[in-house]
Amino acid sequence: MAENSLSPHVFADMLRVVHEACAAHAREAGLADPPDLSRVVVEPPRDPSHGDMATNAAMVLAKAANVRPRQLAEEIASRLSYSAMVARIDVAGPGFINLTLRAEVWQAALRALLRAGADFGRGANGGAVNIEYVSANPTGPMHVGHCRGAVFGDALASLLQFAGHAVTREYYVNDAGAQVDVLARSAFLRYREALGEDIGAIPEGYYPGDYLKPVGQALAREHGEALLAMAGEAWLPIVRDRAIGMMMDEIRDDLAALDIRHDVFFSERALMSGGDEVAATIGQLRQRGDVYQGRLPPPKGGAVEDWEDREQLLFAATAHGDDVDRALIKADGSYTYFASDIAYHRNKFNRGFRQLIDVWGSDHGGYIKRMRAAVSAITAGQASLDVKIVQLVHLLRAGEPVKMSKRSGDFVTLREVVDEVGRDAVRFMMLYRKNDAPLDFDLAKVLEESRDNPVFYVQYGHARGHSIFRNARADLFADLPLDHHARLAWLSDAALELLTDPAELDLLRRLAAYPRMLEGAAKAHEPHRIAFYLYELASDFHGIWTKGRDLPYLRFIIIKDAGLTKARLAMVQGVVSVLASGLGILGVQAPDEMR
Repeated sequence: MAENSLSPHVFADMLRVVHEACAAHAREAGLADPPDLSRVVVEPPRDPSHGDMATNAAMVLAKAANVRPRQLAEEIASRLSYSAMVARIDVAGPGFINLTLRAEVWQAALRALLRAGADFGRGANGGAVNIEYVSANPTGPMHVGHCRGAVFGDALASLLQFAGHAVTREYYVNDAGAQVDVLARSAFLRYREALGEDIGAIPEGYYPGDYLKPVGQALAREHGEALLAMAGEAWLPIVRDRAIGMMMDEIRDDLAALDIRHDVFFSERALMSGGDEVAATIGQLRQRGDVYQGRLPPPKGGAVEDWEDREQLLFAATAHGDDVDRALIKADGSYTYFASDIAYHRNKFNRGFRQLIDVWGSDHGGYIKRMRAAVSAITAGQASLDVKIVQLVHLLRAGEPVKMSKRSGDFVTLREVVDEVGRDAVRFMMLYRKNDAPLDFDLAKVLEESRDNPVFYVQYGHARGHSIFRNARADLFADLPLDHHARLAWLSDAALELLTDPAELDLLRRLAAYPRMLEGAAKAHEPHRIAFYLYELASDFHGIWTKGRDLPYLRFIIIKDAGLTKARLAMVQGVVSVLASGLGILGVQAPDEMR
């Protein structure tokens, strides 16, 4: 088998071989219609002892071929046996086809990885995607719960970019509504305090944290006592704008500490100014017959204090998959939050986005159906909305809950966590669990230098690889380049056919799975899969290094065998390249040395 015949995506190569075998069988069998191959997959078997790959081809095609799955599997397997990629084929159970590939396939896959370099696993032409994440109310500093959504959204954006999408990172600024008026009144108290007044205890319902003291001091510097002479309706917008501006500056600084930067900060108030996009959105829904005057039934689960039985303007959400219809106008004539949210997503659609992703907190799960219904209605089904819920973070230190921050008043701030353990630990560990599962984040555990600390273990794998390069340069290859690109060229003629040990082939299999893993993670919008994969890859790599201490023939550097050493250095380069790529997508550094 020629090495150049393989692409960097071995699973895609094998899938093409399977599709060709299925199509050839259909032609020879005289089937009138070509087989529908859309559900035929090639994937790793659940039990590695069954082989390298398995396909469901016979199971999904048997009915259309009018034969038993087992019989069809035997016929497809016969054709696959001629492939240069396949060493052994087994038909299992009712018709699964298990494939064991030749060692040359994995060696060639490593060669393809080295040729691709930093582009290994990269996709192309994925279309435009809008990802809205964080979107914390500008009423205070970001807390550790916001941190998880921020890291998840940013890593998902990077993953989709790597997969070939044109990604816009967006933050929705909730700068309209009652909560920002409460912010303004809370800031006005701090303004009076900055002027020397004893304001006493912060009233119930106001924001109590010390973080508003700088806002009050800024207002005092800029306005002196002038605001005290104004009526509430006069000073409120002045204080509100200043407070929102300073809070958003702080939020941007907090996000920057995590190396998170948005492309767009979209103002909720902008929807209602000028042409009033909310009114235009409701008008569009009305024209399509999705708005009507009606009455809502009382909420399930008993009496609700603020519910009133009245006729009101409703969105026909049930016509688009929701459980009940939804109100658009409040009793006082103002828009509901839902009406503003529909207008906001219509704005995204009008900006050209057809793939929308929203990252929300754990308390918004009940809002998903109505928002999907709204996007379906306002875009006439032309846009899709995927909502990713990010569950709570339980912050611990050596197993004990962490006390709340004095500065914030009632929570631990994002900046406090980043300052204590560092950006890399925060980013990796926030992704080392699926987004919709609660996360225990132990500040002491993420500083341990052990296998039990995933971020250390993965970064140490990258650093260990570079240590091997430095040692090989000192002990055997004085011309071994330490520069990444030059080293790739230097390794291009390595005799990869010398990599035959079972542990080496297992590592090559893991490396070859990287493009498939990325493809699946991007399709499912699940960046945590990268973190899991990197830990497994690092574990395989560290495992070979450990074996080499007891079994000298497995060591990466064999002084008396330059050819084998160069082949193993190529394997190490594959590990280093993939670890750096995956960590880069997650926004985590790949250090050459651990300090």
